[in-house]
Amino acid sequence: MNNTLQYSSYDIIEVCLLAGKVMLQSGAETYRVEDTMSRIAAAYGVLHSHSYVTPTGIIFSMDGTEPAKLIRILERTTDLHKVVEVNDISRRISAGGLSPGQAAELLRQVEHGPPAYSVWVQLLSAAAASGCFMIMFRGVWADFPAAFICGAVGFIAVQYFHRLVQVKFFAEFSAAFLIGLTASLLVTTGFGHQLDTIVIGSVMPLVPGLLITNAIRDLIAGHLVSGLSKGADAFLTSFAIGAGVALIFSLWWSGGIL
Repeated sequence: MNNTLQYSSYDIIEVCLLAGKVMLQSGAETYRVEDTMSRIAAAYGVLHSHSYVTPTGIIFSMDGTEPAKLIRILERTTDLHKVVEVNDISRRISAGGLSPGQAAELLRQVEHGPPAYSVWVQLLSAAAASGCFMIMFRGVWADFPAAFICGAVGFIAVQYFHRLVQVKFFAEFSAAFLIGLTASLLVTTGFGHQLDTIVIGSVMPLVPGLLITNAIRDLIAGHLVSGLSKGADAFLTSFAIGAGVALIFSLWWSGGIL
């Protein structure tokens, strides 16, 4: 018996859109989102489904059964653990182990679940990564504590300002500014030595590496709109980081805030 007779088209579309939403919000590539949605629909007996995914929205439809439906993506972050969980649910659906209702409930739990790592773990990881990047860029071990502190300041700043003002550019610009200010203070007081390597290492956790990678992969896969928009987003992030550091350097070393 065809699965489309067992489950309503509305329920199938809801599961597909929910899976795509969670994946796209968590940093998955556009082509991976479309492929997962198509596989879920096929597992429920819908052999001809159509999806159009951009970083800010998903359109999904089934041939001749229901009108196309749209879901907006208002916030995007990086949580690859949730992408893995959605892929696991998709495989369970393909194996015939989940009904649309069960799958939708599991997907909602993934969507509203806590991040894989606590804020404190993320903070320590960003700080330690800053110190390691500083060493990788030929810094000295004596500057590891300074880079550690600057990386922690940058992470706290980007989290705080993003919650305060829902403008990603402002949060990243402010975080880069505070990283440059903290590094300048530490070097001036003698706690740090090589300002350039400290700053470079500290801003690395802010660099949109995953976004750049996804933009290139989407362009290669033929998703031109998504690839170009993600590339533009990565460019704005890079510009915000550079502008924040450049502003504090121009003010500090010109004597503007001494």
